[in-house]
Amino acid sequence: MARWRLAAGIAVLAALLGFCALLFRPYYQNWKLQTYMEEVAFDANRLQQPEGAFVAAVANKASELGLPAGMDQVRVRKSENGVFIEMRYFVRVDLLLYTVDLHFRPSAGAR
Repeated sequence: MARWRLAAGIAVLAALLGFCALLFRPYYQNWKLQTYMEEVAFDANRLQQPEGAFVAAVANKASELGLPAGMDQVRVRKSENGVFIEMRYFVRVDLLLYTVDLHFRPSAGAR
């Protein structure tokens, strides 16, 4: 009886690790995009650029990372305090019997 419980516990742990492995990449890519957005938003050399340059830079980085996000999903607001950049997108993850949409909303800058 004890071996059966041990095998069941190992199977549950393996399933949880597999689930976490499937979800790790989208969260890691979002973190990399968030970091890039913070670099762009707080770069003093870019403050004079038009909003379209910020949109293009963030959309290109998202494309490099393989994220399903385009230029129409990037919002940029400039103010006297600086630049605020926001992006909304979702990543579909297909699990064995279930599909989940992970919604992300990275943002950076002065509001």
